[in-house]
Amino acid sequence: MSIQHVSLLGGTGFVGRHIVVRLAEKGIKVRILTRHPERHRDLKVMPEVELVSGDTHDPGTLNNVFAGADAAINLVGILNEKGRDGSGFRKVHTELTEKALAAAESQGVRRFVQMSALKADMADPPSHYLRSKAAAEEAVFAAEAFPVTVFRPSVIFGPGDSFINRFAALLKISPFMPLARSDARFAPVFVGDVADHFVDCLEDPATFGKGFELCGPRVYTLAEIVRYTARVSGRRRPILGLPDWAGKAQASVFEFVPGKPLSRDNLASLSVDSICTGETLPCPTLLESVVPAYLGQEGHQARMQRLRRGQRE
Repeated sequence: MSIQHVSLLGGTGFVGRHIVVRLAEKGIKVRILTRHPERHRDLKVMPEVELVSGDTHDPGTLNNVFAGADAAINLVGILNEKGRDGSGFRKVHTELTEKALAAAESQGVRRFVQMSALKADMADPPSHYLRSKAAAEEAVFAAEAFPVTVFRPSVIFGPGDSFINRFAALLKISPFMPLARSDARFAPVFVGDVADHFVDCLEDPATFGKGFELCGPRVYTLAEIVRYTARVSGRRRPILGLPDWAGKAQASVFEFVPGKPLSRDNLASLSVDSICTGETLPCPTLLESVVPAYLGQEGHQARMQRLRRGQRE
């Protein structure tokens, strides 16, 4: 199977941008659906990239985006919904995937690749987030019009991520860090490794009809990740692991804070470790080999401020 033209949903996001660059480097034409093309002019400088304006949930728009494409990649996802009943997750993860599959089939797309989440394929997912991802996977694997592949990554890190950078921002303003589910385990995976697998799988028959877990080479608790983030960013902050009752209370409050730094659904997702137990593909990049490059400057500035105040490290 030769792939010359790929259409992306979620192509302007964190992972999507890395995939776009890799596709363009291979000379593959890339069409990206976005509500605001003017905000992504940096992508337009690549001659292989076309930005299309439209509503991701509109079937007609999806038909236009997939027209003439050899492959479709769906990366669209959210970590929190506006409400708390799961309907927001179902709309973005499940219903959009079903619409994308229908549009891809109607336009003669020959390949479909889906971004899912680690543990979405477990027997009884504990959160709305994971259940909606599971329902989306079910729809993808039921497709008969084209070969499909699903990727289930652990938490993804890299420059511009919403995981390490979020904790770095919280550590910057908080004198200490109260941490719900501090013993939850993760195998953070580098965004570059994830992007490589999405691109490499397109023409690889060995990946057809399969779901792959993507994990980095080392497992950490959430507390270890936050302590490491504090150290690299140059901030000395006590990390306070909360008991379950306190974590639930924290989530009940934080899910009403703008940006939802923590919700009860997030907490439910954290009840299962985000580590690989199924069929995996290699993701060799260590957290420690990348994070200092994008947090190190902030850490240097914080250390200089302490030294100016007469403190010693």
